[in-house]
Amino acid sequence: MSGRPVPVPGAVPAARAGAWERPRITELRLSAFAGHRRAGFPLGPLTLFAGPSGSGKSTALQAYEALARLGGGAELAEAFPDPVACVPERARPDAQRRRGFRIGCTADGAEGPVRLDVAVQAEPELRIVGERLTAGGLVLLETALRDPGRRTVQAAWHTAGSAPVTRAPLPDDRLGTPLLPLRVAGKTDGQRQVLAAAEQMVVALRSVFACDPRPDGMRAAVPLGSGRLLSGCDNLADVLWRTRAECGRRHAQLVASVRAGCAGPVADLLAEPLGDGTVRAVLDRGDGIRTALGRLGDGELRYVALALVLLTGPSVLDVDPPGEVPAALRSLTVLADGLDRALDPRQRAELLRLAEWTCGAGHIRLLGTVGDASWAAGAEGVTVVHLTP
Repeated sequence: MSGRPVPVPGAVPAARAGAWERPRITELRLSAFAGHRRAGFPLGPLTLFAGPSGSGKSTALQAYEALARLGGGAELAEAFPDPVACVPERARPDAQRRRGFRIGCTADGAEGPVRLDVAVQAEPELRIVGERLTAGGLVLLETALRDPGRRTVQAAWHTAGSAPVTRAPLPDDRLGTPLLPLRVAGKTDGQRQVLAAAEQMVVALRSVFACDPRPDGMRAAVPLGSGRLLSGCDNLADVLWRTRAECGRRHAQLVASVRAGCAGPVADLLAEPLGDGTVRAVLDRGDGIRTALGRLGDGELRYVALALVLLTGPSVLDVDPPGEVPAALRSLTVLADGLDRALDPRQRAELLRLAEWTCGAGHIRLLGTVGDASWAAGAEGVTVVHLTP
């Protein structure tokens, strides 16, 4: 381990051999979560979960979003607002009436594959009962609930110094991995390895934008606000008011995408003020006619919103990016449940083409669900995960 830089809280480890690698989640594991058991799903830059209703597509996205929240330091109750629904239906309680679920993921990057696995107790009270962070077969962090009467878990992390591990209590309502930079000194090679692996996992999990455009909300004029796009894209007009002037190149790409997916001529997409502190989004038809987005169909509105998401970044979307991480190492993950909902074949093809381009550049990763992925079969860079009930 000689030559490894000493990480500090919030820092990102330099890649081996001098190359920088963007941390990313490459596998989602649902060992026992809702309708999934012993399931592991590979995740690429552009991944589609495909299957009929009831196959667990939305559940997989729910698990990913929960892990992202925990990686950002959220409490369990925030990540799992309905924890009992996450417990497998046929799971039997133990002698203490406890039931729970288990999820995990793998983050790849400069430190190689790093695995995180978490066991959560949902009944009779919500708490973490076990967590394990491993890399190369070495356990870097392990926690366990030793005393149910205390609101802590006993944690042990790799030290490789005068003592092989360091032991200390950690709270049972938060993930231990993002807390390690505050607890580990980084004085030994073992401690530095723990910090580097933990930071890779946290950076890979952070910056998730769960997107589900709601056409009804997008049709109305909205007040000028922060200019950050919300999950339902209701404030799309406010975002356009900001982004159209910020980056002409990206806006031109957005207009080209809208032109390819919407009916009729499109010369521009913009927001116009209404004089009462609100703005509405309109399509400039190029002949003096402006069409309010409220006149568009549901499919067109969803298509416009998803194209905007793919062509923007964390500074425009309502996410919490790791500000201490260089932009070159950040990766935004977009979660889109029902990605193809209300889209016609042309819009699906154009959105797929746009997603291939943006995800291929490495700045955005897209994880979506679709009922049938045959329209994406053979597309370059697309990982399709087929699920069955």
